Amino acid sequence: MASEPRAGEHRRLAVLGSPIAHSKSPALHRAAYERLGLEWEYTAIELDGAGLPDFLATRDASWRGLSLTMPLKQDVLPLLDEVDELAALTHAANTVLLADGVRRGFNTDVGGIVRALGEAGCARIRHGVLVGGGATAASALAAMAELGAATVQVLLRRPEAGRPIVELGARLGLAVEIRAMGDLATLDDVDLVVSTLPGGADPGVEASTALRRAMLFDVAYAPWPTRLATQWQDAAGTVVSGLGMLLHQALLQVRIFTSGDPFQELPDEAAVLDVMRRSL
Repeated sequence: MASEPRAGEHRRLAVLGSPIAHSKSPALHRAAYERLGLEWEYTAIELDGAGLPDFLATRDASWRGLSLTMPLKQDVLPLLDEVDELAALTHAANTVLLADGVRRGFNTDVGGIVRALGEAGCARIRHGVLVGGGATAASALAAMAELGAATVQVLLRRPEAGRPIVELGARLGLAVEIRAMGDLATLDDVDLVVSTLPGGADPGVEASTALRRAMLFDVAYAPWPTRLATQWQDAAGTVVSGLGMLLHQALLQVRIFTSGDPFQELPDEAAVLDVMRRSL
């Protein structure tokens, strides 16, 4: 367990990525630390993978932690001393705790997805559809497994690139089937659809009417609505945007940065979550 910061101690944190100017993380974290009575500084820093090793090597003891966007979630892994189980499983760390000279990596995206879906009334699923690949897709697949999924169909523009997510599914105890993006028009009998496509991306096909009866969780939130979200809204379907994931993964990051433990609740956590939500 990392040592906890002492009361009144000034600490520095940041979200890293490129581009990063649009990030809502500073507003979320600043709201949380103000509510907790911590005079902590949280900024957004433009940084790509090439600059990450030197950036980490030059942080002094005032630095407590970092939030990471893609592709840094994967670039950071070889630079860490320790990773939690979810980061190791998904090969993605979106959170770095800097304490006692040790760099510890965490994945709070999985928990953020599970908590956001639970808040929207989705606590259990059996059959899911995952649209898109990459590190966020890996976290989404792990979240589906946590929700009890038995089977997940993964739709990719290049199905031949699906081997890593099939292997992850096997480690999670899921039956994963890779299908072409065009199959979105034919699928049915699904509890949950998760899209990890970038906000401006178009899947290039209409989802079937039957599929749109399932809840859509779209990890994007800007620009909004996405093409898929519009399809669900036109069919009066249930849509959850990525803002919920952003909010809840940030809350888990605040837990880590303040206590070193993603499972240790914050003092008056409901009030902290409320001010973070209002900051959005």
